[in-house]
Amino acid sequence: MIDHIDKALLAAVQNDSQLTAQDLGELLNLSPSQAARRRQKLEVEGYISGYRAHVDAEKLGLQVQAFIQVQLSTHGPEQGRAFSRMLSTRPEIVAAWTLTGEADYMLRVFCSGLKGLNILVQDVLLPLPMVLRVQSRIVMDQTKADAPLPTR
Repeated sequence: MIDHIDKALLAAVQNDSQLTAQDLGELLNLSPSQAARRRQKLEVEGYISGYRAHVDAEKLGLQVQAFIQVQLSTHGPEQGRAFSRMLSTRPEIVAAWTLTGEADYMLRVFCSGLKGLNILVQDVLLPLPMVLRVQSRIVMDQTKADAPLPTR
């Protein structure tokens, strides 16, 4: 069970994962050692599963972001495992979700350009025997940045 101080700590480290124990202590009105112990407890209990840097996709030359819906032609454990194995081999696929409804998967991808997106769809996804249909949605602009999870 976590309390309001733990929730405030989670909100703080989601906004800046490099906060020191001193910084957290000041934000939470705790001593640095208390803040460090609370953060460590949240890490051990799995509330904090890791830390990442936010990297600018455009500066890396990744000009196209898209969401791709994939509908499978057949459903079964082996098809799901095979599709998941393919997902793990493609660095341009940065996130994948299984869905309810018509589409079975939603993929978030970053490519250097439209040609790269086309190659992913035409040469990688569509030739897979278990794939029935692929629909892509190109992101024109991201009006809200990926936000921290709500903690309250």
